[in-house]
Parts: sequence; structure tokens; C-alpha cells
Amino acid sequence: MPGSVIIQSYNPENFSIQCAKKQNYDMFYETELALRRQLKYPPFCDIIVISFNSLSEQEIIKVSNEFYEDIQKKFLNYLEKTGKQEEYKFFRPMPSPIDKIQNRYRWRIIIKGKMIDEINKIINNLLFEFYKKDIKTTKISVDVNPNNMM
Repeated sequence: MPGSVIIQSYNPENFSIQCAKKQNYDMFYETELALRRQLKYPPFCDIIVISFNSLSEQEIIKVSNEFYEDIQKKFLNYLEKTGKQEEYKFFRPMPSPIDKIQNRYRWRIIIKGKMIDEINKIINNLLFEFYKKDIKTTKISVDVNPNNMM
């Protein structure tokens, strides 16, 4: 039985909405896949988000920058040995799009590249080192290919 769908949008000319309207799955799929390949988005690479949250703005800035320096140094050592430097892109620590929730500041580091076992080991070792330090109010989490980048 045929049905009808109502789509409410501020941008009805958006490519994905137009493809849905025309029920043109193949065009959407091919275009989206090409765009993801060009921008190095999943499934062509992984997006690793290392999130920090803290009650102290000074502490989160200090901790996230230290973590960035450590992870970049360890990654680069590994990547130089394997010749894969160009396959990873590091984005400096920045406030999250919603930078404060319930009096906790939120920052993040984004890394684009394949999440292979060696990279996972590097991140786990850095997390272990981080939690051995006496850091009072900052928490850290890692998400690979998050559903939400907020």
C-alpha cells in the first residue's frame, strides 16, 4: 500500500533530501561514498575522538595539550618506522562544539586514520599513563567513529 512522507527541513534543496524525494538510493550512495573517500571519512579511515572534561578550565587546557604532545610524539615514532605518516591527521585540542555542560568544560582531540592494533596499544598506554598521574578533576574518554561529534 503506497504511503506518504512529510519531511520538514530548513534546507529542502539538500542533496540527501532530493535523493530521498526521488527515491534514488543509488545516486545518494555513489555520491556519499565519493565524498567520504575524498574527505577521508569512514569507511575509508577511522575518526578517533579523545574527549576531556573537567571542572577546571586551566586544567583541561593543560592536560589536553600535554596529552596531544604525548600522543603525537608516540604516533609519529610508530608511523615513521612504518612509513605511514601521511595516513594520519592530528587536530590540536579544541573546545567541543558544546564546550561546557553541567559546569564541566569539554575539549577534544581528533585523529583521522585507521584504528589498527598498534594505534590502539599506543592510545591504551597513554591512557594508563594519564590515569597514574595525580589529575584532580579531568576525565578522558576515547570514541572511534562516534555517532555524534557534539
